[in-house]
Amino acid sequence: MTILLDLIYGFALLLGWWFLLYRRWQRGPSGVPLREYFGRVPSRPVSARCVWIHGVSLGEMNATRTLVGELRRRSPDTVIVLSSTTRTGLDQARRLYPHLITFRFPLDFSFAIRTLLGRIRPTIIVLMELEVWPNLIEVATAAGIPVVIANGRVTAEKSVRRFNWPVVRWFARRMFGQLRWVGAQDATYAARFVELGVPPQRVTVTGSVKYDAAEVADRIEGQEELVQAMGLDLSRPLWVCGSTGPGEEALILDAYAKLTAALPDLQLALIPRKPERFDEVAALIVQRGFACLRRSTGTPTLPAGVEEPRPVYLGDSMGELRKFYAVATVVFVGRSLVPLGGSDVMEVAGLAKPMLVGPHTANFAEAVDLLVHGGGCRRVASADELAEAAGELLRHPEQCARMGHAARATIVRRRGATAATAERILALLP
Repeated sequence: MTILLDLIYGFALLLGWWFLLYRRWQRGPSGVPLREYFGRVPSRPVSARCVWIHGVSLGEMNATRTLVGELRRRSPDTVIVLSSTTRTGLDQARRLYPHLITFRFPLDFSFAIRTLLGRIRPTIIVLMELEVWPNLIEVATAAGIPVVIANGRVTAEKSVRRFNWPVVRWFARRMFGQLRWVGAQDATYAARFVELGVPPQRVTVTGSVKYDAAEVADRIEGQEELVQAMGLDLSRPLWVCGSTGPGEEALILDAYAKLTAALPDLQLALIPRKPERFDEVAALIVQRGFACLRRSTGTPTLPAGVEEPRPVYLGDSMGELRKFYAVATVVFVGRSLVPLGGSDVMEVAGLAKPMLVGPHTANFAEAVDLLVHGGGCRRVASADELAEAAGELLRHPEQCARMGHAARATIVRRRGATAATAERILALLP
């Protein structure tokens, strides 16, 4: 099996090497040593049991916070190491866990996986949500290392359909059948894991650890410094649009232009999801006739030929999205007005902020549905509806307060997945 998979990977690499080089040139150096792509990650002492937790990106890494804390509380002597596939995920891992071993997940060649396993010697491997790799699971299972999925979710539109492709189906059934345990976020996801080949007795509905990871707070450390550095006026309403994606910022700026006619004191802060899009969004803001105030520089970029342009605040720094949310009057959670699957809504709910989302929220469907039904979130279908809904909330502070409290109460009622997940992980350790 591993030989066949290595041949497939090698053929794909042969065809796509030029694209990988172009993407690396476009994004710039990743800061990850090349050896880590081939499994030569930092070694660890071998005397203690080890839990290796892997998450693909920023959201999954944030979701590990409560799980790592619970594992440390229950088993202080167990070593924890973490990995990620993306630059943003790895950067966040290093920020969250500066004293733990963190590394870039290697290419899924069997020799790279074997090298990695020999260096960190995990006792169990925990994959967050759906970050499954066939050679990883094949090699680890052969070595007697259990592989589990925590906070598991499977989208019908993307993942189930992809794993059911005729050529992929056999590999997927074998891969999912080797998983030792899956903690699914809800019953729908649990059924999909069974459909993909996980034995039913190995699937448990635990709920989402992201409800536990969402910090319930009325303020975030550093928010005052952010306000001062950017020149925000908290006596005026602030509309924060976070984790936005391509095509959304233009729609938001159009909505903002409409809103300011009735709400001249309104401020807008835009925080794109991808760091590589910061310059693009800054240019768009200026192109639309607004002054762009960037968090990274603190100096405005002014449009030509516009007298006293209205400012738009651009959050182009890493790790400060929650600070923007904490000082917002109303929040729009991005990548949902365009078909990108939506972004995490739990952090906004934990801060008791009223929020708006678009129609495309497949990545966080359960959480969004719960918040909508609980009165803590409002779904809009278009840019016009977004402007209308934001304007209504901004004109009625008491409605904002009710929505925010309802959002927080909704996530507090759903906590407990972290403890259940940690208990199963530790039960599988020798």
